[in-house]
Amino acid sequence: MKKQKDQKVFFISLFVVFSIVLWGILDSEGFGRASAGVFNFLVDKFGWFYLLSMFSFVVFSVVLAFSKYGRIRLGPDDSEPEYSYISWFAMLFSAGMGIGLVFWGVAEPLNHFMAPLGIEAGTPAAADFAIKKSFFHWGLHPWANYSVMGLALAYFQFRKNKPGLISSVFYPLIGEKGVKGPIGHAIDILAIFATVAGVATSLGLGTLQINSGLSHLFGVPNHIPVQISIIAIITIMFMLSAVTGIDKGIKWLSNINLSLAALLMLLGVLIGPSAMIINVFTNGLGLYLGDLIRDSFYVEAFGDSSWLGGWTIFYWAWWIAWAPFVGTFIARISKGRTIREFIAGVLLIPTLGSFLWFATFGTLGINLGPDVASEAIKSTPTAFFVVMSHYPMGGILSFVAVILLCTFFVTSADSATFVLGMMSANGALNPNTGRKVVWAVIQSLLAFVLMLAGGLGALQTASIAAAFPFTIVMIFCMVSLMKELGQEQGIRHKENSF
Repeated sequence: MKKQKDQKVFFISLFVVFSIVLWGILDSEGFGRASAGVFNFLVDKFGWFYLLSMFSFVVFSVVLAFSKYGRIRLGPDDSEPEYSYISWFAMLFSAGMGIGLVFWGVAEPLNHFMAPLGIEAGTPAAADFAIKKSFFHWGLHPWANYSVMGLALAYFQFRKNKPGLISSVFYPLIGEKGVKGPIGHAIDILAIFATVAGVATSLGLGTLQINSGLSHLFGVPNHIPVQISIIAIITIMFMLSAVTGIDKGIKWLSNINLSLAALLMLLGVLIGPSAMIINVFTNGLGLYLGDLIRDSFYVEAFGDSSWLGGWTIFYWAWWIAWAPFVGTFIARISKGRTIREFIAGVLLIPTLGSFLWFATFGTLGINLGPDVASEAIKSTPTAFFVVMSHYPMGGILSFVAVILLCTFFVTSADSATFVLGMMSANGALNPNTGRKVVWAVIQSLLAFVLMLAGGLGALQTASIAAAFPFTIVMIFCMVSLMKELGQEQGIRHKENSF
């Protein structure tokens, strides 16, 4: 029976993915219009729902960390963590943000600097706005989103011995029959699609930026044949890594990622205006914390919400679309940690790392003034390299960034391949090599084909639109987890009273 369920979810997922890709290839314009139409409808009519949901994830995570449940371990009471703090943080960071930080580290602050909301562009006020919004979009909210999904999965997987599937979280609400029936299958299949589409989009965007970096540094042509070669080489690398498993491939690469990212940031501080970077970090942190509540609920109720739809709400939807993948992976590497330790690690450390990153590279860009900023944001994949070309040792930083892009690229694809193997094999903790290879090939082909068809943006929009139900799924994740935690506490209380 278990084997039949494995195959049912696996083959239906493949059918859904290939059907959507086929649509994207045969009618890329129609696919793009449909995706954009659904997403624009969701932003226009349900922007408020994204804002409230994401803030509820932050509140839930913080309250739970300080609650009486914080001491409960994700696994048996005597279990110990499988990975050191450094390796754990490295894998969290690589899976959760990865390539996005390099892609947007310079580009996002400069976009906000040159097109702020209700502020004159290129001014000190615009610079403050740029840093604050970058902190906001990459701060507590996305990591709380991952925390909710990851914590619920880890709790049910390791403490309640349920399969490592998102549907497993709903045992307290819909029972075993519901989880193993159409509702449970639908949740798992939707999670697989969101993961494949989200990662394929990131692989495509990463390929474009790697090509841009090589073009900037070495004059490598910026066209399709080179991008095909990049995807092919990276695919071979992450397939080799995926085959070796978490303990070797992903863990080893994640440690390299953390070291390279720290080196890149340190070089950025040294070659840039160091005192200004520290001041920007301090000031940005104050602005972020001071306006956290207001920004979390801010929507143009009587005006034009296009800026919020294009940035904040888009990001919130994108983070939710990534929650099945990142949450499943974080859960897999977090056995043995307490709930309080899990939330503190997932919420605070990566958030602080993101703040340091944007303070460093945002300052490097803004410090050059509006003219360079305008030039840099003409093309997001090249923004980082344009800015670095104005600094001493900028070529070295650009070269390190290209290497980091490659290692983040491999780690993200590797992690996703592992998670897809789990999701399509009834939550197996160590899915077989054949299944991981199948998903590796599918992700790469998907990225490649949609790059040729010009449909990467449409695929990203489609995955975000399709992941809208996951906002509701995650709200019920919180309800289900609290119900089960309450029952466990009640049982313990009864046992201790005898």
